Amino acid sequence: MEQILMVEDEKELARVTKDYFGSRGYLLKVINDGQEALDYLSLNLDSVKLLILDIMLPGVDGLTICEKVRQQSNIPIIILSARTGEEVRITGIELGADDYLEKPYSIKELFVRVKSQLRRAYELQLKLSKIRAANIVLDLGGRQLYLDDQPVNLAVKEFELLKILIQNKGRVVNKDKLFNQVWGIDSDSDFSTLTVHINKLREKIEKNPKKPELIKTVWGIGYRFEAES
Repeated sequence: MEQILMVEDEKELARVTKDYFGSRGYLLKVINDGQEALDYLSLNLDSVKLLILDIMLPGVDGLTICEKVRQQSNIPIIILSARTGEEVRITGIELGADDYLEKPYSIKELFVRVKSQLRRAYELQLKLSKIRAANIVLDLGGRQLYLDDQPVNLAVKEFELLKILIQNKGRVVNKDKLFNQVWGIDSDSDFSTLTVHINKLREKIEKNPKKPELIKTVWGIGYRFEAES
């Protein structure tokens, strides 16, 4: 079952939507408060496959949640809003939403849109989902690292860093480019964050993290992933 998170303060609407999705084999979790949703996502983002957000919420509004999630993840996001007009829709899309549905909406239409977004986001990944290098297999669809066929847990940023490095195997990836791709050019984080995450990655995949053989530092420039296969 897919885990879909719906952040909606209209409790009856959320209940009916949850029942409809559940009857069709989809696990829909509902949270009614924006801040509570952010707190949940900070701990469980990796387990959420799709996010349905109402704009008007107590605590933190849906557009803010959308923006914060998009800084960390590429999961599909569908915005719901009783506010009509092009400006609201454009704002949602600019902040990273994949789809927008005006209230009142048909639950059947929402369900069809959810299935469409899940299909686009994950079916292609499953076809082209595995990157191999040395003793590493990176499963993009499942967002899972396997080291010598054993699963290794990675944080979201660690996974993205390793993916980029392996995709550029044998080539130096500039620190600025790496940082901007993973954290975003407007991130409040600094480059020390990149160094910390690289070190954490080395601890998880290198035989000797202090003498790395896979993730090499190219001083003053960036990092290079080295592997024969």
